[in-house]
Amino acid sequence: MAETLVVNEIYISVQGESTFAGLPCIFIRLTACNLRCSYCDTAYAFTQGQRMLIDEILKKVEVLAASYSDGAHEGKLPLIELTGGEPLMQPRSSDLMRTLCDRGFRVLVETSGAWDIGVVDARVHRIMDLKCPSSGESSRNRLENISLLKPTDEVKFVIGTLQDYEWAKEQIAQHRLSSICPVLFSWVAPLQPHQRDPSLKQIPLDHGPITRQQLVERIVADSLPVRFQLQMHKFIWPPDERGV
Repeated sequence: MAETLVVNEIYISVQGESTFAGLPCIFIRLTACNLRCSYCDTAYAFTQGQRMLIDEILKKVEVLAASYSDGAHEGKLPLIELTGGEPLMQPRSSDLMRTLCDRGFRVLVETSGAWDIGVVDARVHRIMDLKCPSSGESSRNRLENISLLKPTDEVKFVIGTLQDYEWAKEQIAQHRLSSICPVLFSWVAPLQPHQRDPSLKQIPLDHGPITRQQLVERIVADSLPVRFQLQMHKFIWPPDERGV
């Protein structure tokens, strides 16, 4: 059987998050996710998509990257990111990432942390979530992944409540995460009513929301060795714009 993946969208934009924020990036958004985080803003990727041959995906990437004359050399632009949904749900995603690395691209993958990151090519920069309590999915964290993290990886906490912040602090201390790789604190941008899919988990009633200013002030007050980030693309385009 030909190697295929179910793809939601492929487009070029700027990287809106991580230590690569602001750089040109080709996004390959794969379909399907087994989590239903309370703040998910890409619920359309749960089911929407079309099956594509890996060769077709590669050809589209090459077309989008063509204007960057030195793009097919490691460390040059554009970046390539696999995101979702949850890209690691589709086993062939590892084949795609390996081939992109072989072609000289710098490859990133955004993963929920609920799947084994050990299957990912060692050349790929893995940006792994640790799901905080307000997501409703913190029980799905695959803690075995922490021992697999490398200095080139990044750990992301998506923080929407005061309880999330305190929990994230505990995880950083318990697992000495900042000594392993960069740690990201990403503020939850509130969903607009039409963005909220009915299948998403509810935020626990005993949680108190945290503003982005409060989050930054607590990071500074607690001297946390983390990188605060906003979803840059949501400040450039409308927060529900797709393909950006």
